[in-house]
Amino acid sequence: MTVQREDFFVPEAILEEIERAIEQQKGAIDFVTFVGEGEPTLCKSLGRLIEKTKEIVDIPVAVDTNGSLLYRSDVRAELQSADVVMPSLDAGTPRTFHKINRPHRELDFETIVRGISEFSRRYEGEIWMEVMLVKGINDVEEELEALRYQLERIEPERTYLNVPIRPPAESWAVPPDEEAIELALAVLSDLNVRDITGEERGEFSVAGFESPEEAIMALIRRHPMRETQVIETLNRMGYVNIPDSLKRLRECGKIKRVRYRGKVFWLSC
Repeated sequence: MTVQREDFFVPEAILEEIERAIEQQKGAIDFVTFVGEGEPTLCKSLGRLIEKTKEIVDIPVAVDTNGSLLYRSDVRAELQSADVVMPSLDAGTPRTFHKINRPHRELDFETIVRGISEFSRRYEGEIWMEVMLVKGINDVEEELEALRYQLERIEPERTYLNVPIRPPAESWAVPPDEEAIELALAVLSDLNVRDITGEERGEFSVAGFESPEEAIMALIRRHPMRETQVIETLNRMGYVNIPDSLKRLRECGKIKRVRYRGKVFWLSC
């Protein structure tokens, strides 16, 4: 775990991949979104990547971030070029924040919230906050009221309510029941809250890979995916015998199979 910014990948290679994806999709892209396999704002070339992307294509650019580095003026400045910034905030108090997020020891809850709020006041794009509800942790009224107070400091254009739909790092991180979700929607109703607690939907592109194994790794390296999603996505792109490809990748130790809440997921090792 680190809070030091650096280039983990060659920026030019990232831009080439963006250009390739845009060419392959030909008008089917709504946003170019920087998400990363970790925290995107740790990339020290993020500002240049955003600006170059906007030169390449006339498509809105979004950045999905945990918001932890928005207290830094350089990060806030680099994100000004994005059309949408999507920080996450799952707690209204330091104790709950540390329980859910387990941040780097140098990161402080109040500093993070103040940084997001500072960015929001000067940012000309839209702030879309994401809240992850975890059963028994931040889904009771007292916690939700504290969270609402912090979100009101930020004044986002939208607030998305989410739950752990993929295998989490801790076994206790499971979705709340329906009553708790309804309570959260009511408490946060003044923040243009949108319910995305259902099963993940949408299509993923795996065009341009030489083998189904390469396509599988490209998909699940981003985040764990349901087995049905992996198979449907690759079948749609013309790949066949996907279960055999999954088996080969599993046998060589590149991926692993996990059962979570009655569904089978695949994760990269």
